[in-house]
Amino acid sequence: MSQLHVINHPMIQHKLTIMRKKETGSKDFRELLKEIALLMGYELTRDLPLEDLEIETPICKTVAKRISGRKLAIVPILRAGMGMVEGLQTLVPVAKVGHIGLYRDEETHNPVVYFCKLPEDIQDRLVIVTDPMLATGGSACDALSMLKERGCNNIRLMCLVGAPEGIERVQREHPDVDIYLAAVDEKLNQNAYIVPGLGDAGDRIFGTK
Repeated sequence: MSQLHVINHPMIQHKLTIMRKKETGSKDFRELLKEIALLMGYELTRDLPLEDLEIETPICKTVAKRISGRKLAIVPILRAGMGMVEGLQTLVPVAKVGHIGLYRDEETHNPVVYFCKLPEDIQDRLVIVTDPMLATGGSACDALSMLKERGCNNIRLMCLVGAPEGIERVQREHPDVDIYLAAVDEKLNQNAYIVPGLGDAGDRIFGTK
């Protein structure tokens, strides 16, 4: 079973509270999302393996540490997932970025794929899938399935807010993918929006309705 990691660092919780407030505008919302993604990235990459490297400081030679093993890729689920990429790139500037385009059918609430562009060596990388909202889990599960079809076997899902329904679905359909959240909310409403949530993340990021 995949592990659920809820990152309850005080700075993340403080910034998330501001994002939830309906009067918070798009500029502040985007900046806070970027900052939270950076902070969550520290936890998500905590277990990356290290190796020794001999270097020379201005004083002497020494053996220091660097990250070893697989390189990283960031794959946002469009369009809201784009809001988390810059924060992660600040932490890992050399990470490659792919894109998966999904939208939710307003009647069925099921995800519809319209775009997929990934790095050629995506199967050799640790893949971080980003989407601020884990609601029904449909978009996340479809994105994870698309990545696995392309040979990816080391994937982590990073969202801001998750509903129990979406968490359960991802864990059921993709038990090998760990989930990283800043908060687990109460439920989904009749329109499949997270309660209390923070509204439509895409609209709030880009100022659309």
